[in-house]
Amino acid sequence: MDRFVVIEAFVRVAETSSFAEAARQLRVSRSVVTARIKQLETFVGAPLFHRSTRSVRLSDLGQTFLRDCTELIGRGDEVVDQMRQVTTSPIGRLRVHALPGFVLGHLAVLLQDFQARYPKIVLDIVVNDAAIDPAKEGFDCALQIFQPRSEDLVSRRLFPVRRVFCASPTYLRRWGVPSSPRALARHRLGWYSGYPTRDRVAFHGAGRVTSLDLRPTLLSNSVHLLREYALEHAGVVCLPTLVASSSILTGDLVLVLPRYQLSSFWLSVFYSPAARRSLKLKLFLEALNRSFSGAPPWDAPLIERALIPPDIIE
Repeated sequence: MDRFVVIEAFVRVAETSSFAEAARQLRVSRSVVTARIKQLETFVGAPLFHRSTRSVRLSDLGQTFLRDCTELIGRGDEVVDQMRQVTTSPIGRLRVHALPGFVLGHLAVLLQDFQARYPKIVLDIVVNDAAIDPAKEGFDCALQIFQPRSEDLVSRRLFPVRRVFCASPTYLRRWGVPSSPRALARHRLGWYSGYPTRDRVAFHGAGRVTSLDLRPTLLSNSVHLLREYALEHAGVVCLPTLVASSSILTGDLVLVLPRYQLSSFWLSVFYSPAARRSLKLKLFLEALNRSFSGAPPWDAPLIERALIPPDIIE
């Protein structure tokens, strides 16, 4: 029995509460994972999971040793990475879960540079809008805005995500320019559907804060679709500057209510405490910090032209 292999299977099943998902993450069949768990249970002389047709949950013994086993797997990966660092370039697969709003148009340059530096690291990038727990979903890290439902993750802020209202010049000529936040009620609005405040937004400006419940005519979890909607002269949309900046700089989109500022979010990287010792993850985090330290490259020209303020509101 390969003790490291069976303990790794135990940790994956425990984290995902699923033999099938653990098998998918380990890239083996479900029967292999089942066999490994049975080997470990036979070796320790007690069941590690309570199984039913609907659920898989840890036994008391499994709960007792899960943390130690998780740390053991993380420490094993760390030792192997350190050995590879001394003898050769780092190797292996790095799984990253990332927001489409950030990935599309901004991440490919970083990935190209990263793979030029570390050609033996295989990048597995899953692009999805959901806020996930990377440990439970089998990722080394997740690049997202909203905190997943887990208190056991490490988080590191990368850059602020500013938001602006904008529309095409053609739309504004046709329907008029909103002069105040309340004037938005007379316009077709495109709004991101994933904000925790739902359709409520606070406008900071004119010496006070105006909070409104918007009435969007288009809701979407795709900020790129909202941008395309605005470029088709269909309405006023609220976009993160990381998506809107290039269109604003070319004049294809115009800022609406520029005297009012919206609160900003932060794009952060989330990962498990055990993963922090991974050399591959450490190198990837260093690459992110190099690329996105200071003002994000999409915000810098907007700040230079005084289109958005340098300070943010959280």
